[in-house]
Amino acid sequence: MFRIIPDTNINFIGVRKIAFIVSLAFIVLGIVGFSMISLGKANLGIDFAGGSMIKGYFEQTVEIEELRNAINSEFENASITNLTGFEFDNAFIVKTKSPGTEEESRQQLATLEKILAESFKGNTFTKVETHQIGPAVGETLRKDAQFAILLSLFGIIVYIWIRFDFRSGIAATIATFHDVLAVMGIFWALGLEFDMLTVTALLTLAGYSLTDTVVVFDRIRENLKKFRTRGEFSNCVNSSINEVLARTFNTSITVIFVVGSIFLFGGDVLRNFSLALILGVVVGTYSSIFVASPIVVEWEARSPKRFK
Repeated sequence: MFRIIPDTNINFIGVRKIAFIVSLAFIVLGIVGFSMISLGKANLGIDFAGGSMIKGYFEQTVEIEELRNAINSEFENASITNLTGFEFDNAFIVKTKSPGTEEESRQQLATLEKILAESFKGNTFTKVETHQIGPAVGETLRKDAQFAILLSLFGIIVYIWIRFDFRSGIAATIATFHDVLAVMGIFWALGLEFDMLTVTALLTLAGYSLTDTVVVFDRIRENLKKFRTRGEFSNCVNSSINEVLARTFNTSITVIFVVGSIFLFGGDVLRNFSLALILGVVVGTYSSIFVASPIVVEWEARSPKRFK
C-alpha cells in the first residue's frame, strides 16, 4: 500500500485523557448548537425556518451586488446565490425567510417578483422555479431531520453490537455522535446556514466516521489473539491504531481532495455542504483514533471483560 507516512509507534492511548477533554469541549459546543437549532434560534435555511425561494435568470448581465442592493431594500436577510454551470447565464437563486404565516410567504414571493421586474427594467427576469415553505412545515422538517440523525445513531449501536460487541457499539455511537455534534456546533458558532443539505452532510459524515471506526475495531479484534493478558489490552489497541494509521490518513486525504474541489469550484449552493463534509472527515478521523478506541480501553480497565 502506498504510504504518505511511515510505520509509526505513537502512544495514542497514553494521551486519551487530554483527548477526552478536547472531545468534551466539542460535545458541549455541539449540544449548544443543537439546542439553538431545535429552538429555531440558529441561522436556519428556509427548509426549516419557512420562507420563499425563486430561481431564474436575466437576459443581460447583472452583478450580484446590484441584485443584492435591490432586494435588501425590502428583505435585509435575503440570501442571493449566483448559479454557475446553470443551463442559462446570469442565473440566481433568491431566498427569503418568513417566520410568519404561509400567506406572508406568498406575499414575500409576490414582492420579490415585483422587485425583480421593477428594479431591472429592460432586462427581463425569467422564473425557472419558485418554492414556498410555511413555518409549520419548516418546523416539521426540522423535527424530522433531528429524528433521522438520532435514528441513524441507534442503527449504529445495533450494527456494531452485532458485528463486534455491545461495548464497541456504544463506543462507536459516542464517537459518531461526537462528530455530528462537533460539526453542528462549529456551524452554529460560525453563523453558517443550517439547511437540508447540511443534514445530508451530517448523515454522510456519520457513515464515514463509522467506517473509520470499524476498520480500527477489526484490527483490534485480529490483534487480540496476540495479546493474551489483561494488562496488554491497551497495548493491543494502541498497536492496532498505529497499524491502520497510514490507511486512515490516505483515505482521509483523498476524500478531502475530492470534497475540497467541490468547496472551491462547486459554487455557493454546495459550499456549506462541502465544508460540513470537510469538517466531518477531519473530526471523524480524530474520533476514530482518540474517542472510540480509548473509550473501549477505559471501559475494559474499569470493568474487565475480554481478559478475566
